[in-house]
Amino acid sequence: MTNEPGILERTGRQLPRGSVVALITPFTKEGSIDYEKLRALIDFHVASATAGIAVVGTTGEASTLSFNEHCDVIAATVEHAAGRIHVMAGVGANSTREAAALAKFACVHGADSLLSVVPYYVKPSQQGLAAHFLAQADAGDAPLVLYNVPGRTVTDMSVETVLRLSAHPNIRGIKDATGDMLRAAELVAALPADFALYSGDDFTSMPFMVLGGWGVISVVANVLPRQVSEMCRLIDDNDIARARQAVLAMLPLTRALFAETSPGPVKYAASLLDLCESVVRLPLVLPEASTRRYLEEILVRVQKHAA
Repeated sequence: MTNEPGILERTGRQLPRGSVVALITPFTKEGSIDYEKLRALIDFHVASATAGIAVVGTTGEASTLSFNEHCDVIAATVEHAAGRIHVMAGVGANSTREAAALAKFACVHGADSLLSVVPYYVKPSQQGLAAHFLAQADAGDAPLVLYNVPGRTVTDMSVETVLRLSAHPNIRGIKDATGDMLRAAELVAALPADFALYSGDDFTSMPFMVLGGWGVISVVANVLPRQVSEMCRLIDDNDIARARQAVLAMLPLTRALFAETSPGPVKYAASLLDLCESVVRLPLVLPEASTRRYLEEILVRVQKHAA
């Protein structure tokens, strides 16, 4: 396998290029994990040319799952994916001990890669961040993708810290959700060419990729998987004009999916497509009635355009 631009890897422990869905975790009406819908979602993304599934991340409501539920969803996803699509297991936790245990579990159970968010609330120093992620990287043997989203975690992982961590053989990528294109350019300039760079912000994924990013770990791909995948392919093929058209076509829905705290809106939108129940766990709630109506209108428009 190669890391040269233009190559879209689908499975295996080579990190994928293109669209990686930040997968929702489906719940039953009673609030338990809906494994039947989870398996259907995996099949949906395999059929939709999604390059990878990022499971039990922040969009997957990992913070509302118990440790055992978290592990069970990872294991169920790997089992059903069965090598058909890259599985990136969310292994983020505030406690380094718990984060390392999740990383070890995911590796033992066959996850292709790991995704770990900066610990939130505790506000670790850059030295503390480095120690946290190095401990995770030592706990398993799959590629670890760092996740920097200071809008949710408060702490911002510096480019210098990412560069330091990239020296570890198991730390092979970053999901950057700052939406800052100067930061994106700095990451591209500082890091080795084989270090995977993913946008974690659907609004700015196109310029991020044009600067040299590998792809996007996308919330929008939960409901528009083919369109997000096609946008990534067009950018990879340097067809910027058509990629721009794809982005603009998705923009109304993208705005709607982030009108309120995610993943409430995307969970509701997915329920309209019968992909899951419209159920989230507290303290998350579904969007207000006005946002729900807007999502219903936008989805009808998008589906007509796609047809």
